[in-house]
Amino acid sequence: MGKVIAIANQKGGVGKTTTTVNLAASLAVAERKTLILDFDPQGNASSALGVDRAALMQEKNMYHALIGEVPLSAVIRPTEIDNLSIVAANGDLTGAEIELVSAFARENRLRSALLEIKAKFDYILIDCPPSLGLLTVNALTAADSFLVPLQCEFFALEGLSQLIHTVSLVRQSLNPNLFHEGIVLTMFDGRNNLAHEVVKEVQTYFPDKVFETVVPRNVRLSECSSFGKPVLLYDIDSKGCLAYLNLAKELLSRNQNVSDRMPARPQNQPEMRTFV
Repeated sequence: MGKVIAIANQKGGVGKTTTTVNLAASLAVAERKTLILDFDPQGNASSALGVDRAALMQEKNMYHALIGEVPLSAVIRPTEIDNLSIVAANGDLTGAEIELVSAFARENRLRSALLEIKAKFDYILIDCPPSLGLLTVNALTAADSFLVPLQCEFFALEGLSQLIHTVSLVRQSLNPNLFHEGIVLTMFDGRNNLAHEVVKEVQTYFPDKVFETVVPRNVRLSECSSFGKPVLLYDIDSKGCLAYLNLAKELLSRNQNVSDRMPARPQNQPEMRTFV
């Protein structure tokens, strides 16, 4: 069975979608069959992989699978990268959150939808919305683990405690086996003293959960989304790309204790390393 990982943080602008798309692409080039579930009504993960928003308005998507109108397998679409697929989303998902309020077993809708396709993938990454509402609860209930992208800024720390509280509630009543995959520090600027303080504080409070890989603030990571491509297809030599390749390698090592299936680095590309 594939592993389902919810990429969650109720604070916006911390790099959830960037992490979801580029980590998934890095896992895919490591020959892991990977699926992205765009679970955010903003649909940014879909746009970041080149899904046409106008065409999506006329097609079945994540919303229709969540309310049970179609099976999840019917809305999976391929991407430019082999082994990487996506279930796209748009603003319809906002309606789903309202429609499911009175539905039976509303927190388990996504978990039920995943049953038919979970065995077909090695990794399923869920790009959660920047809130702790019903959609995020569905994602955490369906997931085997959750991964937290954390921006290296002071206010990001305040939101982390709220997320941990929500996770504890989900564990108590809905998903007792939900595992904390780890914290990924994002948008790190080595010139900023506060960024170093945030890294130190998070590593102190979560010593075994913080990934060694720190994703730098990198303009290529911002640009690639506007072109509808993961950074692997936009600028493979950029620091942002190397960081996500390194993060995928670390995730595989944590989960399988092997990392030798990561692709050989292209000619003239520097060694993957941690950017701290």
